[in-house]
Amino acid sequence: MLEKNRLTTGSVVQMMEAARGLGACGHRVVVVSRPGGDLEAACADAGIRLLTLPLRHEFDLGSAWSLRRLLRSESVDVIHVHKGGPHAVALLAATGLGPLPALVVNRGVSFPLDLFNKWKYRHRRVGAVVCVAAAIREVVIRTGGVRPERVYTIHAGTDTERFDPARVDSQKVRAELGVATEDLLVCQVSVRDWKGWRELATAFARVLPAHPRAHLLFVGCEPESERDKVLAAARELGIGDRLRTLPYRSDMPDVLGACDVVADASWAGTGITGTVREAMSMERAVIATDCAGNRELVIDGEVGMLVPQKDVAALAEALTRLLGDSVLAHRLGEAARRRVVDGFSTRVRLERLQALYTRLAAGPR
Repeated sequence: MLEKNRLTTGSVVQMMEAARGLGACGHRVVVVSRPGGDLEAACADAGIRLLTLPLRHEFDLGSAWSLRRLLRSESVDVIHVHKGGPHAVALLAATGLGPLPALVVNRGVSFPLDLFNKWKYRHRRVGAVVCVAAAIREVVIRTGGVRPERVYTIHAGTDTERFDPARVDSQKVRAELGVATEDLLVCQVSVRDWKGWRELATAFARVLPAHPRAHLLFVGCEPESERDKVLAAARELGIGDRLRTLPYRSDMPDVLGACDVVADASWAGTGITGTVREAMSMERAVIATDCAGNRELVIDGEVGMLVPQKDVAALAEALTRLLGDSVLAHRLGEAARRRVVDGFSTRVRLERLQALYTRLAAGPR
């Protein structure tokens, strides 16, 4: 259950992949979200039932009433909610019902819980809090006062069949961007301030003299006001002619497959950066800041490079190494895909979710 409805959003992708997998295993699955976006078509293609609700805010009584009718008519065992609005609506909908449905709350960001969140996370209806990283689990326990035995780490997963370098044309997006085959392409997804795009752009400017055929790509460079801000910063740094931008895309395997290095310079908020995980599945060399759960995925020097937060010099050094050593980049990329397949795939996540749902559906012990 999630109010967002675009498959360019990581939480929507994770919800949809879980729904497909659970449905394929024979479970009854209903996705609950707002109408519109591309989620409706995805559910229809997958044969997954979709209940559309307005989900206007956390106290949307109309949405809560409609959801309550579903809970009673379908004898729902587990509700898995993402984000604060659906969490509150689900609690309202389940008020007065029996021990089921149990509520599973997903937590994908490392921001501390506030006063209202603490109440929601500690509610007796919540059977489990699922955190996408152990670092987030620690934040939930420490700032929310949630009992540790109710807080689980289940890493977000990547569809390693979709994100497979053997299945994409690495030149397709390069041709769209006007980036030649022999050029180098560095990419980051999202230009929220706390994603560290300014730090990455500054680091790129420092290494550009040594790699004059390198390009920097920011994906998810929207709305237009944000794109204008990025373009202005690039001009100030003297890299305006080396910068490429794209809006959020649905063909991320093609986008990441076009890149030589994929970076995430986040300094707040992140859990485990999904695009880093996807790039690793695509056998791309990655650079991530040591923020929240990134160190649980990126083993420095083995599957990628981990640098301190807001450390432009360290970012520039990592870029210099990877852009100047294709053998190292290739070795890290191959090891990165193996790590995702073994421990951070959709398959692994689904197995862990099923085990948790089965225990919760059995009722209180």
